[in-house]
Amino acid sequence: MALTHSTPTVLSDAKYFGSSAAVGDYGMFGGGAAPADSAVVDAYNLSLTRSTPTVLSEARKYLSGETVGNYALFAGGYSGSSVSAVVDAYNTSLTRSTPTVLSAARSYLEAVSVGNYCLFGGGYTSTYSAVVDAYNTSLTRSTPTTLSAARRYHAGAAVGNYGLFGGGFTGSASSVVDAYNTSLTRSTPTVLSTARYYITGASVGDYALFAGGSTGSTSAVVDSYNTSLTRATQTALSVARYRLKGLSMTGYALFGGGSSYSAVVDSYNTSLTRATETNLDAGRLYFSAISVGGYGLFGSGYTGSITDAVDAYLTDVVSKNTTNFFFMW
Repeated sequence: MALTHSTPTVLSDAKYFGSSAAVGDYGMFGGGAAPADSAVVDAYNLSLTRSTPTVLSEARKYLSGETVGNYALFAGGYSGSSVSAVVDAYNTSLTRSTPTVLSAARSYLEAVSVGNYCLFGGGYTSTYSAVVDAYNTSLTRSTPTTLSAARRYHAGAAVGNYGLFGGGFTGSASSVVDAYNTSLTRSTPTVLSTARYYITGASVGDYALFAGGSTGSTSAVVDSYNTSLTRATQTALSVARYRLKGLSMTGYALFGGGSSYSAVVDSYNTSLTRATETNLDAGRLYFSAISVGGYGLFGSGYTGSITDAVDAYLTDVVSKNTTNFFFMW
């Protein structure tokens, strides 16, 4: 196994249905339900020391997080019984601000960064949404061309000059992939090899990966898109599952947890060779994942009860140089 597993300080509150984002030297877990809606934000630095920045401006669940420039953004979600359009931004000092709200309030939206933009696409209000909001590095909002199909339970992943939204649920499982380039022009690459929702995405090297999900039955399929948006089908997950989480870290894409309270973590390296890593300490659903420095973090979720657990995976390259956390590319 290539990665070292550890269990850092737990979150400051047990919760699920939250989100995550990174900025500067911090990986952050924000929002969720505990079971009441939470506004709590936990930040882990390069030494995995936890701090608790200013809370979100509005407690909410089913929100989405992503990074743009020097900001981590948390957008949308449900606040009580109302769909939210709120966006909270944290800078590299973990100071919070509130940029222009989303153009359409929605939950279950998905996020991806490309070039100088963070995109929040799709989701659900009283119906499926195709809206895409883009925030640049100055936190100015624009609204690019909508998704080619309105949906939720989709996934985002970036590769080269593209941010991709893949799969999802439109009333049935979708195989659609939308690609936005650094000018926010949309194209529609080859569809996924299998239509599915509750899917997840991550990036490694020259590839964006879409893994797992449900087609009505549980899937182990992994589709890759290269920098030319050519699709291939890779070695399947070691265990089929949906509602898993993917993260991108130094040299690896990790896919952890998922349905049937799975604790399995599969890694794909830059050659897309799959390995199975040390299990999560507890199998879980409805959790969040983020990377910081050389670490990949899986936090919060539902294990049969709401959990505050955090699992950390450290790359073999970084683990040999724990003094300054520099790593070789």
